[in-house]
Amino acid sequence: MIDIRTKLAEGGRIVIPVEYRQALGLHIGDEVILHLEDGEVRIFTPQQAIKRAQELVRRYVPEERSLSDELLDERKMESEG
Repeated sequence: MIDIRTKLAEGGRIVIPVEYRQALGLHIGDEVILHLEDGEVRIFTPQQAIKRAQELVRRYVPEERSLSDELLDERKMESEG
C-alpha cells in the first residue's frame, strides 16, 4: 500500500483514507486500537489484536495444549478441595 499524506484536523482528528479502511475492513463506528511505538502510531482492529496475541502465545504453547481447559481444571480442583 502506498503512503498517503493527510492533515490533522480540529480536535486531533485524522481521516483514514478509503483504501486503508477497506484494507482493514473498517466501517463507520468501528472500534480501532491505536498503539504508539518508536514514535509511530499504529492502527489495528480488536480482532487483529486478538490474532496477534494468539500468535504470540502459540510460540510458547503447543497447539494440542489448551490453556483454558487447564485453567478450568485447576478451578474445579480448587473448588473441590
